[in-house]
Parts: sequence; C-alpha cells; structure tokens
Amino acid sequence: MKKRTLLNQRLKAISGYMLLAITTIGFTGCEEEVAEDEGIPLPVLTLKKESAALEFKYLGSIEGVENVQIRPQVDGVLEEIYVDEGQYVKKGQPLFKINSQPYVEDLKNAQANVDLEKAKLRKAQTEIDRLKPLIENEVISEVRMETTLADYEVAQSSLAKAEAEAANMRINLAFTTIKAPVDGLMGRIPKSIGNLVKKTDGEPLTVLSNVHEIYVYFSMSESDYLYYERMKKDSTSKKMNPDVKLVLADGSIYNNVGTIDANSGQINRSTGSITLRAHFQNPDTLLRTGNTGKILMEQIYPNAILVPQSATTSIQDKRFVFLLKPDNTVERKEITIEGRTGNQFIVSGKSLNEDDRIVISGLEKISEGIKIKPLEQGHLLSQN
Repeated sequence: MKKRTLLNQRLKAISGYMLLAITTIGFTGCEEEVAEDEGIPLPVLTLKKESAALEFKYLGSIEGVENVQIRPQVDGVLEEIYVDEGQYVKKGQPLFKINSQPYVEDLKNAQANVDLEKAKLRKAQTEIDRLKPLIENEVISEVRMETTLADYEVAQSSLAKAEAEAANMRINLAFTTIKAPVDGLMGRIPKSIGNLVKKTDGEPLTVLSNVHEIYVYFSMSESDYLYYERMKKDSTSKKMNPDVKLVLADGSIYNNVGTIDANSGQINRSTGSITLRAHFQNPDTLLRTGNTGKILMEQIYPNAILVPQSATTSIQDKRFVFLLKPDNTVERKEITIEGRTGNQFIVSGKSLNEDDRIVISGLEKISEGIKIKPLEQGHLLSQN
C-alpha cells in the first residue's frame, strides 16, 4: 500500500514537470514568433529636402593681372641693379642702370648740330634782310630773293632735323635708367653687373608682376561649357553659383571668392575645349604668377534629396535603394542620380520624395519583400 502511494506521488511529480516544460516551450515559441514578425532590425533614414552643391573642378594656372617683361631699350653695359629678386617695387622706381656715357656724348654731338643749324638759319635770315632794300630799289632782281628764301627754308628744315635727333638722344639717355612701369613684384634677374645687355636679347632683364589681383586660366570641355552657359542662366533650383572658389596646391580653399569674367571665345579644335578666366582679389599677395590650383564651380540645389552612397546598390549601370513601405517591408527602388556631393548622391525628385524611408546599412541581409524592424537614424546633413 505504501509502495503504491509513493509511486503515485512520483507519477504526479513527473507529470507536473512535463506540464511546466511544455508550457515554457509554448511561451518561448510564442516569443520567437512575435520577434520574427517584427522583422530584422536595421537602421533607416527618413529623407528630407536640404541644401546641396554639385561640384565641378578644373585645373588652372595663376597669373598676375599685369606681367611686364622688363627689357632694355638701349644697348650697353649693365652698371647698377637697384633692386633684388622678389622685392615689391612701385611704379616709376629705378630698377637698373646702363652705362650712360656713350649716350651723353651722343647727346652733346646732337646738341652741337642743333647749334650749327641755328647759326645757318640766322645767316639765311640775315641774307634776306640784306636783300630786301635792294629788291625794293630794283638794284637786283627778285630771282635772287627767291633763291635766298629757299636757302632759308632749307636751314629751317635742317634745324628741325637736328632738334629731332637731339630729342632722340635725350630719350636714349633717359632709357639708360630702367624704371618700373607698374607696381609689382620683381622676378628672377638673370643678368649681373658688368654684363652687356641689348635690345635684341631673347631673355628679359626680369618680369614684373602685379599680383594684387590675379587671373586663373582654366579649360573645360565643350559639353561642360554648354552646360555651364545654360545653368548660369537657369532660374530654377539648379542655378550655377556665379562665385567660384580656388583650391590651392596644398588642398586648402583660398579665402577670397572670384568670378569668371572672360573666355577665349573659341573652341580649340585640337582639344575640343575652351579657356576661361577667373578673377580674384589677392590683397596679401599670397598667390604669385606661376602658381597652380583648381577652380571649384558649384551648382546649387536648395531643395535636394540626398542619399548616402552606402545606402545604394548597383546592378549593371543602375542604382537602387531599399525603400520601406508602411508595413515595414522593403521594396527595391531604382533611383536617378543627378550628381554627387561629399559621400552622398543628389537624387532626382522623381525617384524619391521627402519623408520616404530607406534602409542605410545591412543591405546584404535583405531582399525584396523582407520585413524589417526600422531603427530610425533621423536626418543626415549634407557633407560638402
């Protein structure tokens, strides 16, 4: 009797444990089923309209607004160099001195000829004065007077020629001191004191650059130029920014903006490109003739839809995103890309709309129709 009672108690205990296990398994199964219904947890971005800029870069060369080759206008020995390479000089400041002694002697000789011709003119005038009363008293014929008047005119012409030669000698003498024609920075000076310099020298004495303002010359393709011309006149949200930036050789952005003020007017047939010129102020003379940089042009999108590049997939030549439906299932959606800014794509408004939700990571885990649990990432700012 006692054995039967003990057996019954053990059977009841085993039944209880089995019921508890079944119940626990049942609850666990329900929880797993609920978690599975919520979908895969993945980060999601809600798209917003924001300002963005599509960038175009072109390699450019920098020149001062005035680059003057300083050349001698007379031949002679270089006697003095008043300035140094890289020095800033003012307009009219002496730069070089050529030995002037030969030109001083030439001027003296020219002035002596002037004095001689003046004496001849006075002599001719005296002869006219002497003949006048004789003509009036009919002592001599008027033909003699005509000859004397002709001699006087010859003397006048000779004097004018001598004075012109003397003036030319004075100019040559002045050219022995070479002065700065503009404000600017001295370039390299290849000649030294004692060298013979000539007007026909192939190399200038130096190059003087006015770099308080600079020009940046750059080229773009014919198709880019046509696009630029259309977009700078566009009154919609895709207007080209009239101001351009300059990216310096070290990668930094120059602190003054510029404007495009001229172009070559013709397409180069051999390269299919056109040259344009951007104008910048350079008050601290940081930029010099011969520097290089990149012109940065921006097309402004004030209400752009931006999508991180990492949130897209590509199939052949097409781009797709995973768009989240109201029921949190995903749909593969093809997008049209209008440009790139930073690490984001500028997407056509016909592809995606404001407040659309897209999956931004874990794309390899999902496919068309998969349900996910969205982890809202909010609003990503443009990274220009």
